[in-house]
Amino acid sequence: MAVYSHISKEVLENFLNEYQIGTLIKFEGILEGIENTNYKLETSKNTYILTIFEKRVNPDDLPFFIDLKNHLIKKNFICPKPIKNKDGKYINLLGNKYCVIISFLKGKQVSKIDGKHCSQVGKILALLHIESRDFLGKRKNTMDHNQWKNIFLKSKKIKINKFDGLMSDIDKELSYLEAAWPTDLPKGIIHADVFRDNVFFKDNRISGLIDFYFACNDFFSYDIALTINAWCFDDKFKFSKDNFLNLIYGYESLRPLIKEEKDHLSTLLRGAALRILLTRIHDYIFHPEGAYVKPKDPNEYLSILQFHQQNNLSKFL
Repeated sequence: MAVYSHISKEVLENFLNEYQIGTLIKFEGILEGIENTNYKLETSKNTYILTIFEKRVNPDDLPFFIDLKNHLIKKNFICPKPIKNKDGKYINLLGNKYCVIISFLKGKQVSKIDGKHCSQVGKILALLHIESRDFLGKRKNTMDHNQWKNIFLKSKKIKINKFDGLMSDIDKELSYLEAAWPTDLPKGIIHADVFRDNVFFKDNRISGLIDFYFACNDFFSYDIALTINAWCFDDKFKFSKDNFLNLIYGYESLRPLIKEEKDHLSTLLRGAALRILLTRIHDYIFHPEGAYVKPKDPNEYLSILQFHQQNNLSKFL
């Protein structure tokens, strides 16, 4: 979440007249995250989140995200509920940008992660994979390994001394992953963004999973790899074997991994780390002026990538 688009109270009040969610009491921008603009809305009826879609989101994909959340809610999965306007539309325009209003989930990001948190994260990820099996929507992963080279080449054209030393190493890693990437693993709907700020906890229990705007069809174990990288390294990039095993055990308590998923985990972890490293470099270079959000440090995921290049976590499974 972040704030790129700035709106006035008058514009927002006029927009909310199209909904039946009460009158606006106050609103504030949410600075966490990097992708879309988000505002917390307090009305006379309840609290909501307004998301205004920015750069990477294709408007044609929005019905997929809305339908997926509605599908999961019917399964009692804890995620935000999309809100219709008076015309029954979930997706609307605010100015010249598409937006949605969703329900507000109580809870907050956990500050100090331990194995119990990771076990719950593993379970909710497996539950997402299981409960979406009968979801009929399809969406290609527009940030899959086939796209990483394009992001790399675009970023490489802009000479920034901070990243010059990385480019040769990234090029080699891209070549390795192109040759090693698996082609036939169990797949279905994945979240692809289960970062710490997208999982809410209340009284040390998960109270919701948010931000489904990278959801797509891809390998389940790639989703696990992205999640491991986000939850199993501390703020100094030290790997936690305890968190890793708890996340895996939590996941496998609902959906056991097959041998091929375990065998390819090291490659998927390297790819998952490189994907975030590349997009962070891209976002640092092409950061919009006036955005109320600080680009995240690419070096965090460089450290994680280097760890996976030197360690094969499959040996613990």
